[in-house]
Amino acid sequence: MKSFTEEIKNEITSQPAEDKACRYAMLSAFVRTGGSVLLRDKKIGFELITENEETANYLSEMLEHGLSLSFKGVTFDYKSEKNKMTFECLNENSESLLEDLKIIEKTSEGTEFITGIDEGLVSSKKSKLSYLKGAFLGGGSCTLPEEEIYSRTGYHFEIIFAQKQLADDFCELLCEFEILAKLVTRKENTVVYVKSKEVISDILNVMGCGKSLEKLNRLAEYKDKQNNANRVNNCSVSNIDKTVTASVKQVRAIETIAQTIGLKALEKPLFDVATCRLADKNASMQELAARLSISKSCINHRMRKILELARALGQE
Repeated sequence: MKSFTEEIKNEITSQPAEDKACRYAMLSAFVRTGGSVLLRDKKIGFELITENEETANYLSEMLEHGLSLSFKGVTFDYKSEKNKMTFECLNENSESLLEDLKIIEKTSEGTEFITGIDEGLVSSKKSKLSYLKGAFLGGGSCTLPEEEIYSRTGYHFEIIFAQKQLADDFCELLCEFEILAKLVTRKENTVVYVKSKEVISDILNVMGCGKSLEKLNRLAEYKDKQNNANRVNNCSVSNIDKTVTASVKQVRAIETIAQTIGLKALEKPLFDVATCRLADKNASMQELAARLSISKSCINHRMRKILELARALGQE
């Protein structure tokens, strides 16, 4: 059974990149989050790692034109209990591609890494969106609460970056879509994350993941109904507890009066309330009021007098 993360990635990879700028933005983001730069035999290239087969095919198709992307193999990751597919691009074109992807740049001192997101790479709204999609394909995940009523899991969307500057720039990029995310350091990485189902809905909508968005909305509606039912149930239990506690106090007060001055010493209105309570120790005040044909406020007033009398008679 596919995870929710896989479902989102499959939806992203079902959408063709609109143009070259979008492909470069998406590939650049993926290398930053799901790959690494290679230096071997005086050549500079990169490798891409993914657990998602659809993502692997998608990347292969984007890189097949004029580039040699070789499949290195599959390894089993015991932590995630999934296979990881590794691809490598290391040839005469790979260094210039990394320059086009704005991951490295040539300077007077040699080749240097670009630490953040180059503005030229994401100059349009479409390229910014492609960068968001590529980052999620490379290092993103999204989890939903379990459907059980008392589930401890919650809504969580995150993308992992190796460099903090890159994560900071990515948060700025999200602001272009009116999406506010938070940052947290996890070991040597910086994680951009969101825990609000409303914001996650916005992200899925921006990325064009309609099916995943529908699933999220269905679950959110289901959870809201369950939570409302829980609140009603808890409220009912709380009211019952309050009724029982009040009843016990009232019965003890009436028994104190009976054992000291006797119930017949009470005025008739108080006597009627006392005997009615003793006749049904579990009834609510509303039920007692109905039996005595008086208002609830009236019976509350008379019961307060009984409690005050019991305290005056030395009830502990």
